[in-house]
Amino acid sequence: MSSYKIFRWGRRLQTVKKKIIMDTKNIIAAISLSLAIIVIWSLFFQPSPEELKNRKEKERIVKNNDAPNIDSTEKINNLSREEALKLTDRFYFENESIKGSISLKGATIDDLIFKKYKTQLDSNEFVTLLNPKSSSNGYYIESGWASNNKNIDLPNNKTIWKIKGNSRLTPNNNVTLIWENKQKLTFEKVIKIDNQYLFTIEQKIKNNSEKIYNFYPYAQIIRTKIPEIIDFFILHEGPLGVLDDQLVEKDYKDIIDKKYSKNADNGFLGITDKYWLTSIIPQKNKKFRADFEYNEKFKVNYIETDSYESEPKTQISNLVNVVVAAKEVSVIDGYNESLGLEKFDLVIDWGWFYWIVKPLFFLNDYFFKLAGNYGIAIILITVCLRLVFFPLNNYAFKSMSKMKVLQPEMARLKELHKDDKMKLQQAMMQLYKKEGVNPVSGCLPILISIPFFFAIYKMLFVTIEMRHQPFFGWIKDLSEKDPTSIFNLFGLIPWDPPSFMIIGALPVMMGFTMWLQQQLNPAPQDEIQKKIFMFFPLFLTIILAPFPSGLVLYWTANNVLTMAQQYVIMKRTTVKTVS
Repeated sequence: MSSYKIFRWGRRLQTVKKKIIMDTKNIIAAISLSLAIIVIWSLFFQPSPEELKNRKEKERIVKNNDAPNIDSTEKINNLSREEALKLTDRFYFENESIKGSISLKGATIDDLIFKKYKTQLDSNEFVTLLNPKSSSNGYYIESGWASNNKNIDLPNNKTIWKIKGNSRLTPNNNVTLIWENKQKLTFEKVIKIDNQYLFTIEQKIKNNSEKIYNFYPYAQIIRTKIPEIIDFFILHEGPLGVLDDQLVEKDYKDIIDKKYSKNADNGFLGITDKYWLTSIIPQKNKKFRADFEYNEKFKVNYIETDSYESEPKTQISNLVNVVVAAKEVSVIDGYNESLGLEKFDLVIDWGWFYWIVKPLFFLNDYFFKLAGNYGIAIILITVCLRLVFFPLNNYAFKSMSKMKVLQPEMARLKELHKDDKMKLQQAMMQLYKKEGVNPVSGCLPILISIPFFFAIYKMLFVTIEMRHQPFFGWIKDLSEKDPTSIFNLFGLIPWDPPSFMIIGALPVMMGFTMWLQQQLNPAPQDEIQKKIFMFFPLFLTIILAPFPSGLVLYWTANNVLTMAQQYVIMKRTTVKTVS
């Protein structure tokens, strides 16, 4: 090998050596830089073991994101209301419509009295709706937070809350309640009240820890037993709600047999009596699960299904609206609008004929404000309906009047063809044709008007506005039955008959007007039907005797107006002379 080649190989070896050295330096520098970054990260930026544990807990909670069940168990002591109220410390609330107190144990709304409504017309005792859980008739409202993390201490129905600042709740003063657990979580409730029946509860959680937690807000109404209810098909009393625009009504017995549960995007739920309502309304635009169930107590509750994530050093909040109201139409409609609800007015049981019943209420309310007497308003609205259906009823009554005038001839044909029913039918049809009478023509107008007259009946039955309204004379309360009785000559004889014998003067008038009305109608040809119709006014008098006087007044007024119209038409009705 020449010296030149050896020289070139030497130069190449040196170049390779230098490259290897440079690459080695670069590798060492890269490794050193990486180690430096790792050391600096571990010293200043790496999460602590607690934070890593918290992240794992967060991942576990996110995977288990189903809303938990709401537990509320407490022994019922069956104490008197007064004794139960003394068991816990509480703060008081009052506005123009209601007064009561809220227990600091569980922050429970469990004492509420209506200031405008008395239990009886002549009583000084006001209607009480909510009662403490330890009483024999517990009825109360709870709100709070639930979690799938069983290691979190959450406030429950045994938690003793502390008052921060003002201790009396009025429309001008809010009350703030605080409770703190061992995990450095501070729970806060800011409770507000308007001048009518609305409580607004803002629930807050301040996370002073280094951990992340997930919570689900809830609210529930609990009733320990079924109240005295009017078991009547036209009135619903018990759990109800509007969930995604769908009205849900459940009887107490329904939820004893089977729990009802439904997920919804909007709505409200509650428990309704004839005149009173307790309802809870979730925060808008929050999905929730509604449950109606019975577990030794009746529970109507909701829990939001999307969790609230509580980061360290932050605060989360949720809003619950609670309406505990006398079901005044103007108030319920007002909340329906101001709270942005859908169909909140259905807590008043307007029924299938909503589109008739509710407008009739507004017309009746107008007459009441005009006349100043609810009984007069009932009579005026009955007159209006008679005028609306005057042409239809005229048509029906003309047909019935002709039928009554033809009764002697019909009796003669019946006697003439008593052994041949076919000939009797043919003769009757010839008579109807000759006199221009359609025996069924009177039915259709009556069928059309029936829903409207039922609507008045329904409207008077389900609305609170007639409660404790007087008429004249002995009728001091149109929402109660006539207090007199025919069995003591309406009070002339000093004897108090038993309740089943109280058939007052107004029901007797109603029965008498019905009997007179029957005399203007053609009598049934069948003897059995004739006897049934004869006893029908007496039967209806006995049935309607325990009904509210306002309803009996309506039927009586309707009978009188019907008779007057029939009488005028009969005087004008003539038929051709039968040969």
